[in-house]
Amino acid sequence: MRLRSLIVGMMMGCMAVHGADNTTAWDMFDWMEKSLKGEWVLSAKQGESLSYQHPSVQPLVGTLTTAMAFKLIGGDVTIQEDLLPNTTKQMVSMYHCKEIECTNLKATHYCSKQNQPEFIANLKASSPHKFIFECDMMTQLCQSDEDHVHRIIHEISADGNHLKSSYLAWKDKKPKNESSIYYFDRR
Repeated sequence: MRLRSLIVGMMMGCMAVHGADNTTAWDMFDWMEKSLKGEWVLSAKQGESLSYQHPSVQPLVGTLTTAMAFKLIGGDVTIQEDLLPNTTKQMVSMYHCKEIECTNLKATHYCSKQNQPEFIANLKASSPHKFIFECDMMTQLCQSDEDHVHRIIHEISADGNHLKSSYLAWKDKKPKNESSIYYFDRR
């Protein structure tokens, strides 16, 4: 019985890995649209994050004020993320297909650091509950020493009501200790 359970478990693991290899940009776009769409508030429970200490962020913690919103725009082929709207730290990211065939999902992050890093979806590492975007190393900013967001990760809870969004920064071509990590609850 234990051997059978082990074999079934190994087969399920192989299927999960194989499924990640077959993820398309449209799959990931659909996952993001279905799970992220709508408004989110900052979670008071996770208020220990360093990101919460910024003067623009503190007044939002534990309130019903929208701190993150996702919506479809551009004929329903672009997801717009509005982070910390109506604050001095407001940022926008746009998620869209790189080309008409949509072989990969691209993102541009309009950052409060006054730069615009571009990203490519990591389709192999992403799943229906975790969306990973890596800095597009074909762009000058991602190869530079300039302080910039180098990786974006959105992780949604199994029940779809909680979201962790990480904007991992790099400077001098290496990860910084300080990055922006936010925890949200669905509004």
